[in-house]
Amino acid sequence: MSKLKSLAVYCGHQFGKNLQFERDAVRIGKLLAENKIRMIFGGGNVGLMGATATAALENGARVIGVTTHNVVALQEPAHDKIELEIVDGVNERKQRMYELSDGFIILPGGIGTLNEFTDILTMQQIGESTKPLFFMNTEKFWEPFGCLFSAMRADGFIEHADKYHVFVADTPDDLFKQILDYGK
Repeated sequence: MSKLKSLAVYCGHQFGKNLQFERDAVRIGKLLAENKIRMIFGGGNVGLMGATATAALENGARVIGVTTHNVVALQEPAHDKIELEIVDGVNERKQRMYELSDGFIILPGGIGTLNEFTDILTMQQIGESTKPLFFMNTEKFWEPFGCLFSAMRADGFIEHADKYHVFVADTPDDLFKQILDYGK
């Protein structure tokens, strides 16, 4: 049983070009349900976000979506089988997802995904968070970010790397081994 009872999933609202992204997203949703971990996400029923939530729901997980009035106005379809919270703006959305979560799973995604997890890294850097980030490195998607992070450390922009609670895995099953082992 995991110490982490609720995980936010940050990922793309599109599927991306690699079919393995969707397969891993579906597997993550199933593993959340199998391990009785509540899923928190952006609320959409599209792309990797929708695929992960659907798989979690179909396998019995509790799923909470947090979206904004602006996203609703843009008519991005919300997942219809979830608990949905609608907040005023993106900063409030990120704060609410943070409050509801014990940690974060980072799947492939775009600018929004990057924004969400770098906020958590910034909070870790200044000592405001110790919540872990678990990167699903499907097809080596996050390796460029890992190279950038290493360069920042090597060039003296990141000190005390032990402040960061970051875990990386190449398969969903390996990722969940890390999640289940976290805090033991």
